[in-house]
Amino acid sequence: MKNENIDFNKVARITVFFWILKILATTLGEVLGDFFSMSLNIGYTYSLIITLVFFLVFLIIQLKQERFHAAIYWLVIVGTTTVGTEISDLMDRTLGTGYTLGSLILFTALLVTLFLWHRNVGQIKVYPITQRRVELYYWIAILISNSLGTAFGDYLSDDLGLSYLTGAAITAGIIVVVVLLHYLTKINEILLFWIAFIFTRPFGATFGDFLTKPIEKGGLNFSRGIAALATALLMGVLMFFSHRHSEKRKLSYAQLSS
Repeated sequence: MKNENIDFNKVARITVFFWILKILATTLGEVLGDFFSMSLNIGYTYSLIITLVFFLVFLIIQLKQERFHAAIYWLVIVGTTTVGTEISDLMDRTLGTGYTLGSLILFTALLVTLFLWHRNVGQIKVYPITQRRVELYYWIAILISNSLGTAFGDYLSDDLGLSYLTGAAITAGIIVVVVLLHYLTKINEILLFWIAFIFTRPFGATFGDFLTKPIEKGGLNFSRGIAALATALLMGVLMFFSHRHSEKRKLSYAQLSS
């Protein structure tokens, strides 16, 4: 069937490039979210509206594609990280839920999304994805995961008072454990994927905070504009090399098949 043909896949393959780009996307999302809410001083509600429009525009473009397009896909990812930042900040700071209750609400929402995904589709897979209804579950789960990761990262820095580098080290340690579980155990790969996806969010976010926060708070005090531009350029370079790597794999496969 056409829908099951991998040539019509619409999302990124899960490789080392994927996880590096994911971390950079979360860094960019954190910086952009803070740029709107803090640098422009328009508040979390208006920042959420702006970033939500950005996310929805590129999500609609992504959903209309028949095949994977790296630039569009990663713009949607950046959109989910930016909206996720605003959702978490709106819940935890403006609405006053706090990081613990906010994280619990988001965690419950993620479990409900994954449950409905499995019940209505029959399985949960993150690659390849060829059907639009499956892709919708995919993006909803990603958005909630990024919001949850934001809340956890803020909990480490604000509630526990950890420095940005310490918070990044803790989340990096969790990611390393997930990688080891992937290679050394038979734990479900989809479960490990979502755990890694959640915790790469605070890892990238704490790195973004490290770049932009004042020196007295443990940051490097770079402007959010410069940090965002540098991160976006680095993402572009990595997407280029990821594309070249993918094309080489396809060529090697074609040569072996001929």
